[in-house]
Amino acid sequence: MDAYGTINEVLVKLFNDVMTIEEKAIITGKFTDISNNDMHIIEAIGIDEPKNMSTIAKLLSVTVGTLTIAINSLVKKGYVDRVRSEKDRRVVYISLTDKGLKAYEHHREFHNKMVEAVLSDLEEDELPVLMKFLGNLVEFFKNWDKR
Repeated sequence: MDAYGTINEVLVKLFNDVMTIEEKAIITGKFTDISNNDMHIIEAIGIDEPKNMSTIAKLLSVTVGTLTIAINSLVKKGYVDRVRSEKDRRVVYISLTDKGLKAYEHHREFHNKMVEAVLSDLEEDELPVLMKFLGNLVEFFKNWDKR
């Protein structure tokens, strides 16, 4: 197989495997009541300052309406808190509960292990090539809908 075919095959398998394996690794134990999509919403909310719905929706490339449905579910399950702004009651701030923070850390641990596995056998001079490859992939996805 030529380089193009090999790269295509590897990327397709990689994307499929990441989603499948991530779900198996993350949606376990205490976190079987949420989906992989929920976990990515928890990741987007993050552990810093509370975020408003528009900010989270933009990070996830979804509408506020779509996000609202998922947030309602996460609030009911105890992962997320929703608080209205005192300055502007139309603005809703979202933050993680203690349970949500534990889920966030669980997800981050999986990602840390994944990155460590990628970097473990790399020589120092190979890192810039990997970074260039990943940067090109990010740019492709970022600009896909502009083509």
